[in-house]
Amino acid sequence: MTDFPDAQLVAAGEVTLAIYETDGDSQRARPPLLLVHGWPEIAYSWKNQIHALAGAGFRVIALDLKGFGRSDAPHEAALYDAAHMTSDFCALLDTLDIEQAIFCGHDWGGALVWAMAQRHASRVAGVISLCTPALPRPPAPPISIIKKRFGGGHYFVQFQEPDAPEKLFETDPDRFFRLMFQKPAPRERWAALIPRVFDLPGRFRNAPALADDDLIIPLTDVEIYVDAYRRSGFHGGVNIYRNIDHNWAQMEGRDEKIYAPSLWIGAELDLFLPPESAANMNKIALDLAKHVIAGCGHWVTWEKPAEANALIIDWLTRRFST
Repeated sequence: MTDFPDAQLVAAGEVTLAIYETDGDSQRARPPLLLVHGWPEIAYSWKNQIHALAGAGFRVIALDLKGFGRSDAPHEAALYDAAHMTSDFCALLDTLDIEQAIFCGHDWGGALVWAMAQRHASRVAGVISLCTPALPRPPAPPISIIKKRFGGGHYFVQFQEPDAPEKLFETDPDRFFRLMFQKPAPRERWAALIPRVFDLPGRFRNAPALADDDLIIPLTDVEIYVDAYRRSGFHGGVNIYRNIDHNWAQMEGRDEKIYAPSLWIGAELDLFLPPESAANMNKIALDLAKHVIAGCGHWVTWEKPAEANALIIDWLTRRFST
């Protein structure tokens, strides 16, 4: 991978995970940073962050989540719930002899780092989430709420069907990533796009071909995603969605509050996770800083890397000064 660390395969409990490390803290003066990607991503999604964060004085470890990239990719859906995924993080820390880390995630990675702070608080020195807010547990199973609000065409609902979504996307990974990594729509178009925009399988089947200049990621980088998903398949990421209601059930009666220092960075043009959804985060994350990047869509690490890096580094150096 050009300008990205080589993969190291590390045993983490029941699975082997691929990690990519750049060490800017040889004296171990600060907690290391663990970078957690979302869907449909891989560790390479942090290409524009990993060296900048190491340059700011941190040991930085990006990983391919279980089911992604070069990591193990078991097919059993139950292995992808929040309990298993955060246990993978703990096992990885144990293998690397790390007591506490700062967890930084985007998209589903953001949801998982919030879950890590709720489930394994003693292992979490801090939390950074790009786009994904920490939300209180809803009053009913989330899939039923989404289906009632948006209908059965929403991809969260469609992804509950066994095998079908991943087999569909695997027919043409190049088309899939060209569909996903397109420029964000302006806010004045959002009302006209909803709910059709949430029908990812339908858009994959029916959307016109996307021109190269509509992509927010260089074609050479798109090819790295395509190659990675040809290797791993799409089942790992889709299985995370299949555990949404299960994760909800697991949190019944548990303390949802996040006590670790936290940073949330939203994106003004993120139609899937709009900044408005983070309005009440302070009720969950008790030591929280919030920022929104203007003119940016969901793929923050690619669209506005300099702005995102500056916000992350400023917060890290203030909260974890040597």
